[in-house]
Amino acid sequence: MPASPRTRTPPVDPRLLRYASASRGFFAAIAAIAVGQTAVIVAFAWLLTSAIVGAVDGMPLPDLAPTLGLLGAVVAARALLLWARESVAARAAARVESQLRDSLVEAVGVLGPEWVGRHNSAQLAVTAGRGLAALEAYFGRYLPQLVQTVIATPVLIAVMWGQDWISGLTVLLTLPLIPLFMVLIGLATRSVQQRQWKTLHHLAARFSDTVQGLSTLKVFGRQHRAAASITAVTERYREETMKVLRVSFLSGFALEFLASISVAIVAVSIGFRLLDGSLALMVGLFVLLLAPEAYLPMRQVGVQFHAAAEGIAATDDVFAVLDAAARRARGPEVVPSSRSARSGTGAGPSPDAGPLTLDSVRVRRGETLLPPVHLVARHGEVVLLEGPSGAGKTSVFAALRGAAEYAGTATYGGRDIRDLPPSAWLAWAGQQPGLVAGTIGANISLGDAEPDRPTIRRALELACAGGLDPDAELGVQGAGLSGGQAQRVAVARAFYRHLRGRAPVIVLDEPSSALDGVTERRLWGSVRALADAGATVLLVSHRVSAREIADGIVRLEPSEVPA
Repeated sequence: MPASPRTRTPPVDPRLLRYASASRGFFAAIAAIAVGQTAVIVAFAWLLTSAIVGAVDGMPLPDLAPTLGLLGAVVAARALLLWARESVAARAAARVESQLRDSLVEAVGVLGPEWVGRHNSAQLAVTAGRGLAALEAYFGRYLPQLVQTVIATPVLIAVMWGQDWISGLTVLLTLPLIPLFMVLIGLATRSVQQRQWKTLHHLAARFSDTVQGLSTLKVFGRQHRAAASITAVTERYREETMKVLRVSFLSGFALEFLASISVAIVAVSIGFRLLDGSLALMVGLFVLLLAPEAYLPMRQVGVQFHAAAEGIAATDDVFAVLDAAARRARGPEVVPSSRSARSGTGAGPSPDAGPLTLDSVRVRRGETLLPPVHLVARHGEVVLLEGPSGAGKTSVFAALRGAAEYAGTATYGGRDIRDLPPSAWLAWAGQQPGLVAGTIGANISLGDAEPDRPTIRRALELACAGGLDPDAELGVQGAGLSGGQAQRVAVARAFYRHLRGRAPVIVLDEPSSALDGVTERRLWGSVRALADAGATVLLVSHRVSAREIADGIVRLEPSEVPA
C-alpha cells in the first residue's frame, strides 16, 4: 500500500470531507448535539448547586421539589443527548465506511490493473476490510469527543470566569498542559500504531503468499520454514499490539493525573476563599462542579484517540489510494487515458469495427521499455506472437487489457484502446486461469447478468472441456480441477464472451501449455473455426503446431531499451 505523508497530523483530515460526503452532515449533527450537551452540563451544575445550597439553608422539601424536578429532567435530557450522539455516530460511521469502500473500489478501477499488479492484494483487502471497519471507533468516539471539546471547553471556561475569574484563570492556565501531553503521547502512539498496522499488512501478505504457494513449498520441503516465518511475523504483531496498549494505558494515566491535579488546585483555591468568606457557597460549589467538566472533553479526546488509531491509520492508506486515482484521472504518467475506459464504462465498438492495430507499441517493464511491436489483426484472422521467454509477448497482452503502461499507438476500429473499456471488446485467457469459488458455469459466464446455458456448453465444447459439468462446484481459485481442466475452463470463458457478442477480439496466452497433443489439435481447430466465423484472434504459443492455424506471425526478441 502506498503510504501517505506523516509530516503533520491534523485532528481531522480534510480529505475525509472531500471523499466521504456523509461526514459533512455528521459534523453538523454532532455540533448541534454538542451545543445541547454543553447547555445541559451548565444547567445540571446550576440546578444541583441550587438544590444543595437550598438544603443547607433549610429550604422545605416542597420548595425544593421544582428544582429537583428540573434536575431530573436535565439528567434525562443528558442521557437522551448521549444516546442521540451514539446513534448519529454509528449511522455516520456505517455510511462513511460504505462510501470510502465504494470510492476505494472505484479508485482501483481508475488506477487500473497495472497499478494493482504492483501492490499486494492482501494488504488492500485488509485496508478495505478490517481497516475501514475500525472507523466505528473513529466516528463513534473520537470525532464526537473532538467536536464536544471544541464547543464545550471554551463555553465552560467562560461561564466559570463569569462566576469566579480566579477559578476561570486557573483552568485557563492549567488546561494547556493536557494538550501538550496529548501531543507528546500522541506522537508516540502514532508511531507504534503505524508499526502495528504495517506489521498486520506484512502478516496478511505473508499468509496469502504462503497459502498460494503451499503446494510448491511442500514439494521442496520448505513448508515448515514458511510456517515459522508466519509465526515470527505473528509474534512481532503481538509485540507491536502490546506496545500500543502500553502507550494507551500510559496516556490514560497521564491525562487523568493532570486533570485531577488541576481540579484539585481549583478546589483548594475555592476552599480557602469559602473559609475566609470572600466567596459565596453558591458560586464556589457551582464553579467546583463545572471544573471537572471543563477538563473532561479534552481528556477524553486523548483517551479516544487510541481507540480510533487503527481507523485513522486505515483512512490514511485509503486516502493515499484515492489521491493517486485523482492524480491519474487528471493526467497519467505515460499516456493519456480516459476515466471511463479505466473504470469499465462507456460504449464499446461494434463487432465489425475494424482491425486491431499496434504501431510502435513499447510496453514498460519496470524502468525499461520493451522494443516496439507492430502488428495488424483483422476479423477472421489468427495472429501468432512468437519469441523466447522474456521477449514481452505476455506484456503486449497486458497492455491491451490495461494491465501495463506503454508508449506508441494501439487502436481497434480506429479508436484508441485507452478510450475503450477492455470488457467491451476483449476476451482474454491468460497463463493463470484466474478461477473463483463457485460453479464452472458461473466462472465461464463471469460478468454476464443473464448467463445462457446453451452458450456455456458450447464454449466448453470448443475449449475441449465438454465432459465437465457446468453445475460442478469449485473451491477457492478453482480448486477441484486439474491444471489442464482449469486452463480449458479459462479458455471457455473467453470463448463464451465472444459467442455472446461482447468481445470481437479473443486473446489467448499459452492456452495449450497443459494439454496433450490430441487435445491441443482439437483446441487449435476450435480457434480456427471461431476466426473463420469472424473473430479476431491473438495467440501466444511456444508450440510449433500453432503455426498451422496462423494467418500472420509476429516475432518478438527479448532485448530491452532504457526508458
